Amino acid sequence: MKSRSLASLLTGALLLATAAVGQSVVGGVADAAPSSIISVQPGNTDQHKIITVYSESMGIDVPLDVLVPKDSSKPAPTFYLLNGAGGGEDSASWALRTDYVDYFKNKHVNVVTPLKGKFSYYTDWQQADETIGKHMWQTFLTKELPPLLDKELNTTGKNGIAGISMAGTSVLNLAIADPELYEITASYSGCARTSDSVGQRYIRMVVEDRGKADTRNMWGPYKGSGWRANDPYLNAEKLRGTQVYLSSNSGLPGQDESLSPGSSATEGVALADRVALGGAIEAATNVCTQQMAQRLAQLKIPATVKIRPQGTHSWGYWERELHSSWPMIAKAIGA
Repeated sequence: MKSRSLASLLTGALLLATAAVGQSVVGGVADAAPSSIISVQPGNTDQHKIITVYSESMGIDVPLDVLVPKDSSKPAPTFYLLNGAGGGEDSASWALRTDYVDYFKNKHVNVVTPLKGKFSYYTDWQQADETIGKHMWQTFLTKELPPLLDKELNTTGKNGIAGISMAGTSVLNLAIADPELYEITASYSGCARTSDSVGQRYIRMVVEDRGKADTRNMWGPYKGSGWRANDPYLNAEKLRGTQVYLSSNSGLPGQDESLSPGSSATEGVALADRVALGGAIEAATNVCTQQMAQRLAQLKIPATVKIRPQGTHSWGYWERELHSSWPMIAKAIGA
């Protein structure tokens, strides 16, 4: 899988991806200082809350989109569902682009989605960046946040995690960093290759070109040990014992890449962008997903892998992938 043609395919796709969505990864675990819930506010429905938590490690308030079950008197498991490169700080979020509120309405589970973390790769940065500050997302997500939510939401203590694109890489690294925390990790259109030349180039495009930050503040010198420590492919052995779900589309136009009669010119341009950019990005993540699947098979680590013959890097496919993976996730966490 390391042929010149493969590298050329990925490089070409990643060059197009600069204007589109990214992926994510996680660093070494730091000791977590105490954090506290700041507020709980009602959301758009009786089962929707906005919970704001102060992160001691980052020194910021983190808002969380939280869906709770109808019967909150009975303990429920927690499903962490992460957004992509925008971190939910833009309009590209599960809440605004999918049916996830209605989908989880009758399911006995707490669904938690951070609304911060853009271009951070949801990792612990080695040092502060002058543009975006110092991110300590691994510490927050694995150490600070879970015990607070376990108490606030009356949980069972069983957790699962899933994410798209940037976070499709992060959820693998989070499970590697704290294997006792998650029963299952699900990566939708993520890339597990982060320390090879093509994977590193993509991350730099997301963090540096789009986020205007310096990835050396994130994982240290290029090609250094910090990058290898945050490569799920290289650290796949540490996923043993965690259930794994991997999915990706081919990048070829699918059921969402068509215009209805009477569509506007603006809709046509948006569709063309999705086909060109979203198709190229998805073609690259498709290769990454197959490589990760092969690595897990080599290690004899069970994984459910869904390689779809059509589809781009876009929300309609991720919504359906969430639905497809949910029975496996629900069984793993007891939802």
